[in-house]
Amino acid sequence: MSILQAMFTGVSGIQAEGEALGVVGDNISNTNTVGFKQERAVFENVLGHSILAGSAGALPGSGVRMAAVSQLFTQGSLSNTGVSTDLALSGDGFFVMKGNVDGVNGNFYTRDGRLKVDNNGNIVNTDGLQAQGYAARPDGTFDAALSSLKVPTASIQPFATTQMTVTANLDSNAVIPTAAFDVNNPTAGSNFSTSMSVYDSLGNAHTISVYFTKTGTNAWSWNALGTASEITTPAPAAATDVNTLVGTGTMTFDTDGSLLTNSTTALNPITFVGANTPATGITVNFGTPAAAGPTGGLDGITQFAGSSNVSSQSQDGYASGDLSGIAVDGTGVVKGLYTNGQKLAIGQLGIAKFRSNEGLGAAGHNMWIETRDSGNAAMGTAGSGGRGAVSAGAVEQSNVDLAGQFVDLIAHQRAFEANSKTITTADEMLQQLENIKR
Repeated sequence: MSILQAMFTGVSGIQAEGEALGVVGDNISNTNTVGFKQERAVFENVLGHSILAGSAGALPGSGVRMAAVSQLFTQGSLSNTGVSTDLALSGDGFFVMKGNVDGVNGNFYTRDGRLKVDNNGNIVNTDGLQAQGYAARPDGTFDAALSSLKVPTASIQPFATTQMTVTANLDSNAVIPTAAFDVNNPTAGSNFSTSMSVYDSLGNAHTISVYFTKTGTNAWSWNALGTASEITTPAPAAATDVNTLVGTGTMTFDTDGSLLTNSTTALNPITFVGANTPATGITVNFGTPAAAGPTGGLDGITQFAGSSNVSSQSQDGYASGDLSGIAVDGTGVVKGLYTNGQKLAIGQLGIAKFRSNEGLGAAGHNMWIETRDSGNAAMGTAGSGGRGAVSAGAVEQSNVDLAGQFVDLIAHQRAFEANSKTITTADEMLQQLENIKR
């Protein structure tokens, strides 16, 4: 009877090793599958008797069986692709996709972040499932509830300039000009100038030039000019003027070159032909006075010995723009890139986290579904609550160790052969018993 049991024990080993070979084959076949997680066969022994048998515990077992196939959710290496919509998670978590997989509708979870924008503006994966996230609100915050992220295809409206900033140095050794400042010949009555484009309510660009004139020791004046033919308000002082004065002020500096005072902090309200700027005028930021704090007087225009120069200048207006692409940052914020240089938030990708990744159910198509063993998905954003960061322009490769799989192939093959030997040996022993009868 024990000889027959030995044969069945060998059969169990052959069956278990054959099933394990299928697991290894699946791993090897998915070596290049993006976001694939390696599996391993879990064996357990089979008792040949009841555990309640007491003294019968000395009896041999009945072989082995493959109890489960476990998934190893170790981090796969990141491979750069250069595609802005290819995403990878570095750390724990899963992208959330919504749609239909093999007839099942719902949320699915994946490490495969190869996304694209479809013809309806939806952000989808290669199977057309829609990426889930928190839509951006007009005030720059994000919704609290998950929804399908959609890229707006309409042009963004222009934004009229509300502020212009200049950071520069005015030469303390400059000579006071002998000529009075003249809007039609501004260079003769000034020491230094800079220009920048500002935008009206229609998105048209207009040049505003600021001329700085030394008026005394540590004292300067400035005059901002616009092109007269483009401006209806304020009107030029004379009908023949080429330029229109749109702002003027005075500045004083301390003996250490820091800004003490700036008498005017905004240009006059400007009405361009067919358009305008904010009714309050464009704010002019030349820096904070020295009395404003530790960095006051040195964060804008200064007066040191040396040539006058501009180190930086900016303004906050822009023309209308069309969508040219999308980009994703490390926290999963999806931004639309527009032809006018603006980057506007579209939404933030939702990242799911589970108590037990190993308890997730495989759904195929590089997807998993939540189960009772995994627990419910805890939603959040990348980089929060132990969730990994998002890497744009990269994908996560399979975590399969190919060399290790080849070793496992050999091990399972040898175990298969050994179990077959158990069967053939038991068969020979039975044959010997039959020969005794003869």
